[in-house]
Amino acid sequence: MVEKKVPSKEKRGFYLKMRLLHAKNGRVQEKSCFFKYYKWFLWLSLSLYLFSSYFITNNNPPNKPTSLTKTRVSNAKTILASRALFESTNASHLQESTDDQGLLKDLKIFVYELPPNYNTDWLTNERCTKHLFASEVAIHRALLNSDVRTFDPYEAHFFFVPVYVSCNFSTINGFPAIGHARTLISSAIQLISSEYPFWNRTQGFDHVFVASHDYGACFHAMENVAVADGIPGFLKNSIILQTFGVKYKHPCQEVENVLIPPYIPPETVRTTLENFPVTGRRNIFVFFRGKMEVHPKNISGRFYSKRVRTVIWRKFNSDRRFYLRRHRFAGYQSEIVRSVFCLCPLGWAPWSPRLVESVVLGCVPVIIADGIRLPFPSAVNWAEISLTVAERDVGNLGTILEHVAATNLSTIQKNLWDQRNRRALLFNNQVQEGDATWQVLLSLAGKMDRSHESSSRGSRVSS
Repeated sequence: MVEKKVPSKEKRGFYLKMRLLHAKNGRVQEKSCFFKYYKWFLWLSLSLYLFSSYFITNNNPPNKPTSLTKTRVSNAKTILASRALFESTNASHLQESTDDQGLLKDLKIFVYELPPNYNTDWLTNERCTKHLFASEVAIHRALLNSDVRTFDPYEAHFFFVPVYVSCNFSTINGFPAIGHARTLISSAIQLISSEYPFWNRTQGFDHVFVASHDYGACFHAMENVAVADGIPGFLKNSIILQTFGVKYKHPCQEVENVLIPPYIPPETVRTTLENFPVTGRRNIFVFFRGKMEVHPKNISGRFYSKRVRTVIWRKFNSDRRFYLRRHRFAGYQSEIVRSVFCLCPLGWAPWSPRLVESVVLGCVPVIIADGIRLPFPSAVNWAEISLTVAERDVGNLGTILEHVAATNLSTIQKNLWDQRNRRALLFNNQVQEGDATWQVLLSLAGKMDRSHESSSRGSRVSS
């Protein structure tokens, strides 16, 4: 058997070159000519096919199904239209956000650094930062780290006076005792007016205080005493951030004021919502947990809550639709987040922390407090997220709420569960866009005409 020799590298190169030369001058040339005409034939056929397809597609009778290509285009248009609607809806919110940022861009607030006995010394009691009056602490903390804070008092529009008066907890019942409030604030004013010129030049017109109590700067939990005492004279020129507000004339709001929500710790809300989503199952129809009567001598409820809570208890305690409890429960937020309607009746004052807790946990607040004024109406559309029941109609709550549940409950819940509502009613230790302190700053920005600095600038410009 003859062994086939493998050509060397040079021979393989020469062999390949000769094959190519032969192909160029021989039969391969004929083959390439055939492929040339075949290519033209394919091109012509494809052109005719595409032309006929276009002609047929654009002449479909109306009753025939639309082609796949048209369906995709139509769907694309629908998607674009939906996206345009979504973007236009959010554009208004973005525009509002941009406008708000513009208002706050020029706002400057000077925060007085007072001795610790006016504020931080009270923080030794942990409750001081967590109870319903703790907005005085939260606002102070947020301002310290805020972009609106200025260290140059001569460029400030407003001056914040951080005095904590709600942390003096009574050893008897555990509630804040605010009998010392007037003395403590008066002392702070004497201090700042002696060390700085800014209080005296406007008599406190551009100074801001927090009065997060039942009847605001009247500093008393009982309305008759609060009204009798009135707002102390040294605060009547200033701006008060207060939880108390009514739509009618009242001595305890006869001062320049910004209505703020009661304080609810945001971390407890976040924890609750992690375990119980706001859109989760709600198996409690009507919820209320709180005091019905405050003292055996007041069993009729005549003085407390204007008998409203007493009527609720007596009329609906045995009604299966109503989940009513009179005693405290540490995990009561887990009850709110599982409830459809949350009763928010007045107590000593018209407002209640339940108002905020209901909104942030997605339970429709049922406000029973005639003439109450609600915080931040420009940010929270209360009419769309809550129900208002007159005090005289409290006995008809069952019928009223059944009617709402059968008609427009889903619409109210959809509006309520917008996270912007939750954001606007919660205070944070650092200002967050849209949160409660942000809303306070927007309100102050709207009062810049009271500012000595703004007035001085205006005078300089006009001259």
